[in-house]
Amino acid sequence: MRKPYALITGSTSGIGLEIAHNLGKRGFNLILTARRKVLLKTISIKISKKYNVKVDYICGDLSLKETPNKIFEYCDLKKYDINILINNAGYGIVAPLHESSMEDEEKCIRVLSISVIALTKLFLNKMMKKGDGKIMIVSSVAAFAPPSAVQSLYGPTKTFVNRFSELINLNYNKYGIYSTAVCPGYTITNFHTASGVQDEMNRVPKFLKSSAFRVASGSVDAMFKRKHLYVPTKRWKIIAFLLKTVPRPIFKILSSIIAPGRFEK
Repeated sequence: MRKPYALITGSTSGIGLEIAHNLGKRGFNLILTARRKVLLKTISIKISKKYNVKVDYICGDLSLKETPNKIFEYCDLKKYDINILINNAGYGIVAPLHESSMEDEEKCIRVLSISVIALTKLFLNKMMKKGDGKIMIVSSVAAFAPPSAVQSLYGPTKTFVNRFSELINLNYNKYGIYSTAVCPGYTITNFHTASGVQDEMNRVPKFLKSSAFRVASGSVDAMFKRKHLYVPTKRWKIIAFLLKTVPRPIFKILSSIIAPGRFEK
């Protein structure tokens, strides 16, 4: 019997890389995708040897329209049975909305939301035929927060993918397909440096930061438990609740502590 595969986007660093290790340790074969081919190859070999699982990779930029189809067609050609889909790829824009190019904004929306829809739609039919499928969408607590002065489109796209995850559960749980929206708080990865907000991250209190390993471990557990929504750590569960409930004036005071600079004009 052919073993199922887990497909992970944004798998060469941070949460995606830790999820790859977690699933490899559990005995799952893996398909890793990201933009850096040499790093993808190196990581694939390392994980395969460490956990004695099959690991393949496909290099692709999810800001390009054709990439989701390219990934699906590759998996179809290789006859990989994709049982788990991890939508984790990230994208950040440093410049404020009035200074950033429309091209950059479109790339951001494509990576953070359109590619999530596209990959889910592409693999959904095969999951339905098997009556089994697990989807994880790595979102953020920013989905619950008011609009941000930093990375203006980041929060709105995360709100959108949370609702998209709800849509999957509403319509496809009856087919054995479950989606988990993972909403971490500040996580220690290289994303903040790459997206130009490392200074902001440096001002966040240490007790509010989580390791990518911790976030990934809890997220994979939540996915296998078929949780629809998962916020890693008790602290961020409380903060997520407050983000959805407290009045704006109180939120402004809290945000100056938990997210200095993010919600300041």
